[in-house]
Amino acid sequence: MQGFQGWRRALLVTALAGTAGALQAQQVPATVRLVVGYAAGGPVDQAARTIAPVLARELGATVLVENKPGANATTAADSVAKAGPDGSLLWFAASPTVTISPNVMKLPFDPAKDLTPVAPVLSYYNVLVINKDLPFRNLRELVEYAKANPGKVSYGSAGVGGSNHLSGELLAARTGTKMLHVPYKGNAPAMTDVIGGQLTMMFDIISTARTYIASEKVRAIAVTSPTRNPSLPQVPTMTESGIPDYEVGGWYAVYGPAQLPKALAARYTQAFATALKDPELKAKLEAAGYELWHGGPDTVDARARKERGMWATVTKDIKVE
Repeated sequence: MQGFQGWRRALLVTALAGTAGALQAQQVPATVRLVVGYAAGGPVDQAARTIAPVLARELGATVLVENKPGANATTAADSVAKAGPDGSLLWFAASPTVTISPNVMKLPFDPAKDLTPVAPVLSYYNVLVINKDLPFRNLRELVEYAKANPGKVSYGSAGVGGSNHLSGELLAARTGTKMLHVPYKGNAPAMTDVIGGQLTMMFDIISTARTYIASEKVRAIAVTSPTRNPSLPQVPTMTESGIPDYEVGGWYAVYGPAQLPKALAARYTQAFATALKDPELKAKLEAAGYELWHGGPDTVDARARKERGMWATVTKDIKVE
C-alpha cells in the first residue's frame, strides 16, 4: 500500500511539473517584437539586433527587431504603451525618451505610469569629438577659444533635447561660454559635417564614434563618463579636463505595456539577465564601448525617476526650447 501511495505521489508531482512547464511555455508568445524608436543602422538598432538572437534562444521564441522612428522615439514608446497585455510587443528604449523628453516636449503617454520596466540592458556615455584639422589638443584649449570667440564654436546633435544636445548645453553652461547648436535628423549627418569642417564638434555615443576616432577622421578630446572608457583609454574624462562633476550618460532598457502580466514580465527579466551573461555577447557589447547594466525592473525605474528629475533642473536652467 505504501508503495502504491508513493507511486501516486510521484505521478501527481510529475503531472504538476508538466502543467507548470506548459504554463510557463505558454507565457511567452511565439513571436516577440522589440520596437526600436530609431532608424535601422543606428546605435540603438545595432544593440537590439546584437542581443535579439541570444534573447530568442533564452525565450525559445522568435525575436524580431522592428524600427518605428519618429518624434524622438516617442512614436515607438507610445505604440507599446497602448499595446495589449499578451507581451508580444516590447520597447527597446534609449533613456532620453523617458528622462529628457518629458521635460522638453508633450508626450502622448506617461512613461512613469503607462509602461512597465522589464529589464536593464546597457549603459553608455558620450565622447566629445572635434574636426581633426582644428588646433585644439584638449578641452581647455577649446574652452579658451570659445570664451574669446562667443558663438563661433558650433556643435551638432541628433535633435533638440537629446543627450548629445544637452551635453553641449551643459558644457556651455558650466564654462560660461556661448556655443552654436545645430540640430540634425540623426547623429550620422552631424558627424559628417564635423568631419567636413562645417561644425566644430559634437558629442556622440562612444560605440558609434569609435570608428571615426580610430580612422583619425575626428579627434576625441574628452568622454562624459565618470572614469575613462576601456575602449578609449587614451581619452580623458570631462572632469579630468577641468569640468568638475560633469557626467552625462544614457542607457538602454526594455519596457512593456502597463498591463503586462507580472509572470510574463518576470520571465522576460530573467531571459535578458541570462542573455547578458553570454560570454560572446558580453565581449561584443563591451568591445563596442558599452557597459552591461545588471539588475531588475526596480533598477530601471529608480534610475529613470532620478534622471528625469535631474534633467528637469538642467533643462530649466539652460532654457532648452
